[in-house]
Amino acid sequence: MDIVVMVAQLILGLTILVGLHELGHMLAAKWFGMRVEKYAIGFPPKVFSKKFGETEYMLGLIPLGGFVKISGMVDESMDTEALKEEPKPWEFRAKPAWQRLIVMMGGIIVNVITGIVIYVALTYSYGESYLPASEAKYGVVPNEIGQDIGFRTGDKVVAVNGEKLQRFNDVYSIDAILGRNSYYTVERNGELIDLKVPVDLADKLADKEERMLFVQPRLPFKVGQVVKGSAADEAGLKVGDTFKTINGKNVMFFNDFQEAMLANAGKKVVMVVERNGKPIKLQAEVGDDGTLGFYQEPLVQLATREYSLGESIPMGTEQAFGVITANLKGFGKIFRGEMSASKSLSGPIGIAQIFGDTFNWYKFWSITAMLSMVLAFMNFLPIPALDGGHVVFLTYEIISGRKPSDNFLENAQKVGMVLLLGLMAFAIFNDVFKIIF
Repeated sequence: MDIVVMVAQLILGLTILVGLHELGHMLAAKWFGMRVEKYAIGFPPKVFSKKFGETEYMLGLIPLGGFVKISGMVDESMDTEALKEEPKPWEFRAKPAWQRLIVMMGGIIVNVITGIVIYVALTYSYGESYLPASEAKYGVVPNEIGQDIGFRTGDKVVAVNGEKLQRFNDVYSIDAILGRNSYYTVERNGELIDLKVPVDLADKLADKEERMLFVQPRLPFKVGQVVKGSAADEAGLKVGDTFKTINGKNVMFFNDFQEAMLANAGKKVVMVVERNGKPIKLQAEVGDDGTLGFYQEPLVQLATREYSLGESIPMGTEQAFGVITANLKGFGKIFRGEMSASKSLSGPIGIAQIFGDTFNWYKFWSITAMLSMVLAFMNFLPIPALDGGHVVFLTYEIISGRKPSDNFLENAQKVGMVLLLGLMAFAIFNDVFKIIF
């Protein structure tokens, strides 16, 4: 069932984005009087099709893309027979270069608009909930990656790249992780210390085992939901209990509690919890995996900010273009050899895992907005067979006044298709490799 939820979200998200992307091409083509022969979401075999006017609308079985077939255009269909005849007035090749350029940019523009609209809507509808840096007053708990950076348990993060930390989540900001000379300033035993961010931090965080946050706020906690029939339930733990000690060891913070549980995995422990202001002694048998069977609830005060529509527009736009900035910085690190392409690139399996095995509308639309901006960015790359490749050739034509020959465009399209198919095969193989290893 978990796999079904992931796949369903992937298909729904891609269908929306691909459908809108191709719609951008189609509407621009029709606006300039070009004949659109086919509008397809998904690739053959055909599941459904219906012809309205001159255009066949098709739904394909393979939901990993889509296409628009415009008369007189060298595209992925490689239908070049019609190009041997004289251009017809309704054909793509018969139109001015500036009109063809707008048609090729139509999908990218629509994806950018889609990403912005979703981010604006989410900002306006949900506002922003965050952990104020002041609430992380007990410092942080680093994992192995955090320790390699130089973090120590109890460090208080006071600044990122010299700017005072206001929201704790800014510790994970793109500027910090993908920047070239990033550093954190922490307070340790009353002394301020700068911790330089390694250039390969993003690469380490992409590892399957290390995707968790490299530092987390050190927070006191209480018992949330207790799993029925679990060791916690049998021991008598109640919602709202706060732990004091495990076998006499103080466990005020959740990381201390986890360490105590792992140290006593498979053993019986004596716990002291506080309930309604009174200490209560309980006994429980810790599971072999070091758990008792309850969900913890951090004792922290989150801050919430609501935005008006006027405030949401620039905020959502900034979030949308932040995705583009992150991709540019990521590509820069890959080209400089500071980040592995195999760890950074995800195919359909990896994207499905990002959606997760539970459905939440906010998360779904957040990921869909992010993918819309990524799709726009990737399609703008100057690779033949992508929109960006066509944009390069059309820009050359507008500047030079000379149109590349149909034979050149056809061969460029073939090269681009080989590159794209190879990239797709690599991405899928990479997804499977990361799951297995």
